[in-house]
Amino acid sequence: MSACCFPVKREKSRNSSSNGGSSKVSSKVSSKPQPVDKNEGAQERKPRIVCFGEMLIDFVPTVSGVSLAEAVGFKKAAGGAPANVAVQIARLGGSAAFIGKVGQDEFGFMLADILNQNNVDNSGMRFDPHARTALAFVTLKNDGEREFMFYRNPSADMLLREDEVEGNLIKEASIFHYGSISLIEEPCRSAHLAAMDIAKKSGCILSYDPNLRLPLWPSAEAARKGIMSIWNQSDIIKINEEETAFLTGGDDPYDDDVVVKKLFHPNLMLLLVTEGVEGCRYYTKEFKGKVAGFKADAIDTTGAGDSFVGGIVNILASDPNLFKDEKLLREALLFANVCGGITVTKRGAIPALPYKEAVLQTISKSLNSIQH
Repeated sequence: MSACCFPVKREKSRNSSSNGGSSKVSSKVSSKPQPVDKNEGAQERKPRIVCFGEMLIDFVPTVSGVSLAEAVGFKKAAGGAPANVAVQIARLGGSAAFIGKVGQDEFGFMLADILNQNNVDNSGMRFDPHARTALAFVTLKNDGEREFMFYRNPSADMLLREDEVEGNLIKEASIFHYGSISLIEEPCRSAHLAAMDIAKKSGCILSYDPNLRLPLWPSAEAARKGIMSIWNQSDIIKINEEETAFLTGGDDPYDDDVVVKKLFHPNLMLLLVTEGVEGCRYYTKEFKGKVAGFKADAIDTTGAGDSFVGGIVNILASDPNLFKDEKLLREALLFANVCGGITVTKRGAIPALPYKEAVLQTISKSLNSIQH
């Protein structure tokens, strides 16, 4: 019997589906024993960017540089890469929606409520009455880098079915964003592929951040194969240096020739390789280059890459031809770098994601310090 998959006794919603008991959720959810019926007070605009995948609870230690066993306390924080991206988009003034599955439990309701509070359309969320919301315990090193220990045997996010995917939500979007964790297990893998198919047929730009978490895959080879299985279908891809080395079989992740030869496919609009405080590299069919990073005192790097992605795709949603203008692209990437840089200065993912005003103020201060 699975240790992390307990039935949850809750009052059955009128929206519960007959084939498995999963329920829809509105954009307004409380911690009461049932999902609220329908959206009230959510943003009126159609979502421009739909993010698909996992949402979970991160438990981040209150002190850095200790093991999980040595940690004296943890801070509870909402997380999950696709959900982080959705919240970042909304905090920057964009329009975002999230599709994924959580447990029909207090954590699941809390996560749905957090999306609602951040003006993210959560009508694509589903609640599983038999599986818990995923948990991740995070070890923080002294430099803010992390190691993860996951509790998902299985967790609700792994159990999203194809028939639970809110297709109309995807059809309204201009960008469909996803990771690779939802490709690891069925039935979520089939749901993921079906969602991508809807997005492609609807004319969405497909945005992919693999967000490699090796401990969740059966093996390193399975991870490499799974991540690359949808590589050529994606229009925009963001990876970091470690993922670059992993996906190229250990080649130098800083070698442009290696990156272009092994990772840039013919239909790709934009490939981004992030390097933390050193900034990011960009590759298009017409040009390539590097944008310097934003240096900050790192406390917790959780969510920094997601903040970066949210920053760039939000701008791209307003200007789909951004990747064709190098000057505008560099400006957008500077903005995204600052988003990620601010995020590392606080603990947790979603709690640390910056608002547009903070990003613009930081850029303005940086420019003024250079000029003077």
